[in-house]
Amino acid sequence: MTVPTTDDGHADRRSLHERIAADLRDEIMSGDLAPGAKLPSTTHLKARFDASNATIQKALQVLKDEQLVVGRAGAAVTVREHRQRTMRPAAYMAPAESGKPYRWLTEATKHGLRAHSTLVKVTEVRPPADVSAALNLATDETALLRHQVLAIDDEPAELVKSYYPMAIASGTALTGKRRIAGGTPALLAELGFPPRLSVDRVSARVPTQEQYRALNLPGDLPVLRTLRVVYSDDDRPIEATVMVKAGHLYELQYEFTPE
Repeated sequence: MTVPTTDDGHADRRSLHERIAADLRDEIMSGDLAPGAKLPSTTHLKARFDASNATIQKALQVLKDEQLVVGRAGAAVTVREHRQRTMRPAAYMAPAESGKPYRWLTEATKHGLRAHSTLVKVTEVRPPADVSAALNLATDETALLRHQVLAIDDEPAELVKSYYPMAIASGTALTGKRRIAGGTPALLAELGFPPRLSVDRVSARVPTQEQYRALNLPGDLPVLRTLRVVYSDDDRPIEATVMVKAGHLYELQYEFTPE
């Protein structure tokens, strides 16, 4: 098999079926192949990519494993209706109204989705270096970790690890292994630390072993990792959260007003 190269001589060393899956995946994510649309026939794909029937079927199986398309041998393959979900972080930031669920859950419900969260653990830990730096912690200083798994329609959607300085968390409901009514933004506001500013750092990464298993990832696709730091009055960092979701199933939408 000839290894394709770019104009500058850089080789694409992926197998042919992986390259075909990549091109079709991009068309699905961009909307050129819309939800519910049939993929081109095997005959068309064989001619387009100069590939054998077996190679085309391997490429389609990759997309099926990624939950982007559905279909069976001998039948048309179509794009799944929920091929990719758009997440709007700004919609989840404000504290929930009194007696209402955490905003992540209510926002999902607005779009006809079934969402729930599972609190995995609550414990005192030494956080990752970037989290420690974000919270202005000393090298050996600990923080409270609240680790959750968020699910949509019974599929794991996001791993959430939130860290709080012990100076804020000690002796509060944050340390309890139970859900917090209205979510942590509401509790932090009650404790005298109202969220004033959130800063996101988003990166694409190769999933860790934990992330791969917990999110039921199908292959070597990247995950989206967001480090969100929440500040209260006087620019005091009060929360740092690491959120990880499957990169091929979710996109983030941010809205800005020109200054």
